[in-house]
Amino acid sequence: MNHTTRTALATAAAAVLTGGLLTVATASTAVAADSATVLRPDFNCDGKGDVVTGAMLAHVGGKAEAGQIVALYGSGTGLSATRRTVISQDTAGVPGSAEAGDRFGQDTAFGDFDKDGCDDLAVGAPGEDVSGDVDAGSVTVLWGSASGLTGSGSVTVKDPAPSSHDAWGNTLAVGDFDLDGKADLATTTTKTKVYVHRGGITRAGATGGWYGVVTPLYTGEPDPQGDVPPLNLHAGDVTGDGATDLVVDGMEFDEFDGYPHNYLFLGGKSGLQKESYQELRPGVVTAIGDIDRDGFGDIVSGAEWNESDGDGATPYGARGGQVWITYGSGTGVDEITAINQDTSGVPGASETDDMFGYELDLGDVDGDGYLDLAVGVPGEDVDGHADTGSVVLLHGTADGLTGAGAQSFHQGTAGFPGDNEDGDQLGMDVKLDDVTGDGRAELVVGSWENGNGSVVHLPVDTATGRITATGSRALSPSAVGVSTSGNPGFGINFAD
Repeated sequence: MNHTTRTALATAAAAVLTGGLLTVATASTAVAADSATVLRPDFNCDGKGDVVTGAMLAHVGGKAEAGQIVALYGSGTGLSATRRTVISQDTAGVPGSAEAGDRFGQDTAFGDFDKDGCDDLAVGAPGEDVSGDVDAGSVTVLWGSASGLTGSGSVTVKDPAPSSHDAWGNTLAVGDFDLDGKADLATTTTKTKVYVHRGGITRAGATGGWYGVVTPLYTGEPDPQGDVPPLNLHAGDVTGDGATDLVVDGMEFDEFDGYPHNYLFLGGKSGLQKESYQELRPGVVTAIGDIDRDGFGDIVSGAEWNESDGDGATPYGARGGQVWITYGSGTGVDEITAINQDTSGVPGASETDDMFGYELDLGDVDGDGYLDLAVGVPGEDVDGHADTGSVVLLHGTADGLTGAGAQSFHQGTAGFPGDNEDGDQLGMDVKLDDVTGDGRAELVVGSWENGNGSVVHLPVDTATGRITATGSRALSPSAVGVSTSGNPGFGINFAD
């Protein structure tokens, strides 16, 4: 498996233990929506979905891997390089300053923390040094406004236990876990516990308190390498009770020889259930949404690894990777199915190291009320080009996701910007987001294009209700004001 590009997105300890099988991607709930069940960010309050990508490896003021975020605002014609905001720790009003290795923007999560009607953005900088504490980490909240995200007045969310760990802000998720109508922020560090700040966040940086959620992840005992923190957090309502639930993706070494496990923590009036959880099929990246419109959120997890790594069978794997769909119910999880590139109707074929399921996102493309799924396949070889990558779109129905009518896109698809090249890894991240405000989700795809990154917007053909490469456009880091020194990672990690 080729996971060398993920090492910048996870802690060194986890990289040692997993050989790089890592990602950092989160999601949350907010205001703008492309369906009744998947909520999208609207930072400038105009009713159109917006897209944020971190460029956590970007040079800022000559400081390597200081990091920054880029907000791309939706419009009637989709995304463009002109409608954007670029923010770093050198932006006026943002606490601290850009320093080498801060990785500002490594993870991001959105929600309307101050309930002013505009979504806000929590930004993790796990490499931030704080008061002499190396790599203590920080979390900054950038406020939304009619003109979009701004550094003005931004605040930090305090680490409740700074001496107990490092990398505050390693992964983030937002949701109303306790049904009080206010956005809560879940945060991780170098340890396995998840910290939840509840009750929203004020413009002064105050919250309604915090609590910790102990997870069943690997704690390093008796292994001296120590804890392996969560790889990913994802928030969504699985049980249909209005409270946001949380999926924690991470490593658990008692079974499955160190491959990721997923755990579902249910929300309720007292917040996330700290002592009770349900184990899911393993995966690294997760998405939650009501695919089949039965009132319960369904959990989609990407198990991108092959069925065997040479040392024996791997858990629930398939050659080239697969996606597990766990359908929700009033008590948690229900029916489980899997889709891979050997599933009838899915374009291509399952091949070793395709990495099908590396990234995922749900949204309603054709406006039929059933959620569709975008699947990143960054290890796909096309026309002799190794790891050039592709994206597969699966359509939702009353019976759930299906391979029937699935679509596939790569840089050799007619109308798609650029050309297939070795190592582009198209599908490093994917988004289905209604950035035009027409009620249908368009496809946004990230890659390692030319080693620096790229974001491609593909519209919906209104005549067919399907994604099309015709009229698509690519945004480069240079076009949006991000330095290409040192490979910034533009487009490889979207806020969900």
